[in-house]
Amino acid sequence: MAVLVCFHDRCFDGVCSAAIFTSFYRQCINAQAEFRYHGLMHRAGQLFDEGLFDAEENVIVDFKYSSSDRLTWWFDHHQSAFLTEADAEHFRRNRDGKKFYDPNFRSCTKFIAHIAGTRFGFRAPDLVDLVHWADLIDGAQYPDIRTAVEMREPATQLTLVIEGTRQPDFCVRLIPELLTKSLQEIVALPHIQEAFQELYRQHLKSIDLIHGRAKLHYGVVFFDVTDQNTEGFNKFIPYYLFPAAIYSVGLSRSPERIKIGVGSNPWNDAPKTANLARICERYGGGGHAKVAAISLPPTDLERARVVAAQIVQELQAGSG
Repeated sequence: MAVLVCFHDRCFDGVCSAAIFTSFYRQCINAQAEFRYHGLMHRAGQLFDEGLFDAEENVIVDFKYSSSDRLTWWFDHHQSAFLTEADAEHFRRNRDGKKFYDPNFRSCTKFIAHIAGTRFGFRAPDLVDLVHWADLIDGAQYPDIRTAVEMREPATQLTLVIEGTRQPDFCVRLIPELLTKSLQEIVALPHIQEAFQELYRQHLKSIDLIHGRAKLHYGVVFFDVTDQNTEGFNKFIPYYLFPAAIYSVGLSRSPERIKIGVGSNPWNDAPKTANLARICERYGGGGHAKVAAISLPPTDLERARVVAAQIVQELQAGSG
């Protein structure tokens, strides 16, 4: 049996979701299955290439729904899980018992572990730590801002590498390692440690860059680093630098896209009434109520700045 697992690329929860699904499938469905992995990225335009689902079993985890007849398994927890209402209706009509959605879960990894455990009898005590950290990281449940930004734990170090690397298929190659090694063992691997040290130096530069660019007004911190041709900065840096911030809006650019990242400060107790996923959906993006994003073509900088300014104004109005 050939199984293709498509997952949210350059995302700790996405990679862990692919790993936990693999373990579940081997334990509960087919121990002899052969797995391939394909990373998916949010981008402007079509998300799924024609011909992508070419295996006997085709799976999507931690990413938007596809109504393709070739898709056999799907797990997601994002509020903005459906590209169109037609996709949402297609999911609601589905009765095959292999497609699951619950936006109440903080991480897709924990969602898969829960469904696999309660409905299929799946048990994986060796992956408990992986599930714990995926849920903590994707749900922004860090005990404090320093844990999120200073990266002293193996999981946070690996997250930096996953989000910042530009090595082709890095995450695809990482998934089998997550099934056989602890996070500490993985981070200690020479190529992972080398990548981390380089990216951590860039991380420290990002802190300085955002500190110099960001402005906080009426509870919203905004910064534009599109001239740096990178989007791999830690999304908690704005709150590390500006603890009084309630929301953040950041503009960044990579060769693939311009990203408008919109987030809320987990360590500021001020009321947060804005649904960031709904705001970003108006511009073709989405995510969660507390953190979301919009992807635009890399050449569409002028529109990106207009959209970002509109979001900043809306969040400021709601925070005043």
